[in-house]
Amino acid sequence: MVHLTGRLLSGITLAAMLGIATVSAQAATLHMAWSQDATGLDPHKQTAFSSLRLLELIYEPLVRLDASLQIIPAIATSWEFSKDGKELTFKLDPKAKFQDGTAVTSADVKASFERILDEKTGAAARANFLSIASIDTPDAATVVFHLSQPDAPILTAMSDVNAAIVPAAEIKAGSIGTKAVGSGPFKLDKWDPNAKEVLSANKDWAGGATGVDGVEISVLPDEAAILAAMRTKQIDFALLNDPLVATLVPKEANLQLNRVPVLAYNVLQLNPSRKPMTELKVRQAISCAIDRQEVLDTAALGEGKVTGPLTIPALATDPSQLFCYKRDVEKAKKLMAEAGFADGFSATVIGATGEPPTAAAEAQVIQSQLAEIGVKLDIKMMELNVYVDAWLKGDFDMAIALNGGRADPYTMYNRYWTKAGNLQKVANYIDDTLDSQMQQGRAETDPAKRKAIFAAFEKHLAEVSPWIWLYTSYSYTAQQKNIAGFVPTPTGTLFSLSKVTIQ
Repeated sequence: MVHLTGRLLSGITLAAMLGIATVSAQAATLHMAWSQDATGLDPHKQTAFSSLRLLELIYEPLVRLDASLQIIPAIATSWEFSKDGKELTFKLDPKAKFQDGTAVTSADVKASFERILDEKTGAAARANFLSIASIDTPDAATVVFHLSQPDAPILTAMSDVNAAIVPAAEIKAGSIGTKAVGSGPFKLDKWDPNAKEVLSANKDWAGGATGVDGVEISVLPDEAAILAAMRTKQIDFALLNDPLVATLVPKEANLQLNRVPVLAYNVLQLNPSRKPMTELKVRQAISCAIDRQEVLDTAALGEGKVTGPLTIPALATDPSQLFCYKRDVEKAKKLMAEAGFADGFSATVIGATGEPPTAAAEAQVIQSQLAEIGVKLDIKMMELNVYVDAWLKGDFDMAIALNGGRADPYTMYNRYWTKAGNLQKVANYIDDTLDSQMQQGRAETDPAKRKAIFAAFEKHLAEVSPWIWLYTSYSYTAQQKNIAGFVPTPTGTLFSLSKVTIQ
């Protein structure tokens, strides 16, 4: 257990770190803190949660998801599929403007998706949109996507900040990622990496007036220091990742904890392109040797639940029905011997410091568990930006990861588990079954048939064990009790900060 009292900073020291006065702040500015800063400003390229949480306050997609994971308007006010499912037409909000005052038009939408689809961009969500054959812009407020096949999940994919609409002029100028010009509720006025972000309300936001005039975000790597700053009312709102800290919030009379199960999942990623993880039985042995509940209980205080690959409640398979979800060390040893590794092997597992904060503890529990079958695991913790670079290159034997969930299984996994997936370098494994099941699930519109397809997909993925899914947890935010209007969601989005007020 972490002893927090010795790590708490004095109010004066904290005020200096936060760059705010110790007297009460003006009510119109929301003072916020988080422990991990964004790693970049290009909404199409970023994969780190810390980046997405910032960018979704600045940029907007065509549509977004509400707290019930239903698709609702964003830049688009309406959308319609053709009868054959091969055309998707959007009408844009005529009030939508970028933060430089220019109108959001169909030309910006077309340019944004063409940029996402361009392999040179390295867009994180490119694989979600490969069914787009062409894009028409009959007028400034209408966009027609012509699809090569019916694509049921494409609307869900379009709700993500990785599919944000950016100005065509900024694409042409090559300035995406060097400055942030979106159409969302806030403008980025200042970014001091790993220290502070200053956001001001976008007075032209089509979504209406924001509840505050601005948001000042302080980056405090020690979440105990964030809690201390909340105790002294220097921070109004905080995003917390560490369950050790989050579980202390309800003990504070003036603070409120928002805790909601999320679709994101904690996972041990194996690299099946590296020996001996190339061997199916070695991967299966690792799966059998890991006690997922112990990882959850030790690393995250039991704050979550063991999961298979699918985390969407309506589609998830009971993990007890999946391959080797009950720890079986003897079976693991037998599989190792059959693969020719009775004496085990050595490997390195990488993790990011701070995202998630449980990564080091997860690695240590897994190191201990795998030692029982002769796997000698070296743990290498990295700064987040270094980790992300290695992760995107697939430059690891094993990796502790926290990966984002999505409201649709195809949107969630096609980038890893299809032959055209743009993160195949990260997954380093594909077979005909996975690819076929993904394609079937993409084209099928009948909910019952889709559920059966993805249940088979989940069962097969757990059996071939390229990754070892561990658990899902919660998103935690803490706020002063005079803060109103924040709505937590299973995607972990902070978008509802746009309507938060200070009472």
